[in-house]
Amino acid sequence: MLNTIITGTEITLVPFLICTAVSLILGVLTGMLCMFRNRYSQSFVLALAVIPVMVQIVIMLVNGNIGTGVAVAGAFSLVRFRSAQGNAREISLIFLAMAIGLANGMGYVALAAIFFLITAVFMLFLNAIRFGAGADNERVLTIVIPEDLDYNEIFDDIMERYTNHYELESVKTAKMGTLYSLNYKVALKNDHDTKSFMDELRCRNGNLEITCGRPVVKELL
Repeated sequence: MLNTIITGTEITLVPFLICTAVSLILGVLTGMLCMFRNRYSQSFVLALAVIPVMVQIVIMLVNGNIGTGVAVAGAFSLVRFRSAQGNAREISLIFLAMAIGLANGMGYVALAAIFFLITAVFMLFLNAIRFGAGADNERVLTIVIPEDLDYNEIFDDIMERYTNHYELESVKTAKMGTLYSLNYKVALKNDHDTKSFMDELRCRNGNLEITCGRPVVKELL
């Protein structure tokens, strides 16, 4: 079942058409996997849909020729410097599409389909359980105060009433030293009390600027 459908060094029409059809179908499914509860661009989804069949053709053309393989590897390496860096999920999907193309290029169509199915189900499962996601109540809080206001413990009583946890991560000056900007990492007790929370902070900081938002996720790849 998992054996290659390509026999010998010559590729006949029927195996080629089967491999191409499977590459196109799995490519479209990979694009749909990218669109599921995710921000995406049309150009990236279209690229995911055609990457498997393009990689498949390249592998079929190389077909054991070392010289051609080295030339193709050099050509692919140039693509890295002509494309914008994506986030971790996009890079993972690109590798998935390339793996599908590699498998189909060698004739392992059943293996490619099973590999995609396992990977897609696993990714959807991790997405459903919010694997690696931070807590929903985590916020980044920025409070601006006058320079003559001592920020040590000034907001502690308010923080204890509205948050489960709070931590002052950084302090910086603003407006030529006339203001301080305090950056907190907090975990709110109740999202519905956010307005009351900010109103009390405004009364304490002289109605200067306050910003409360979700943490920005920084991609490592």
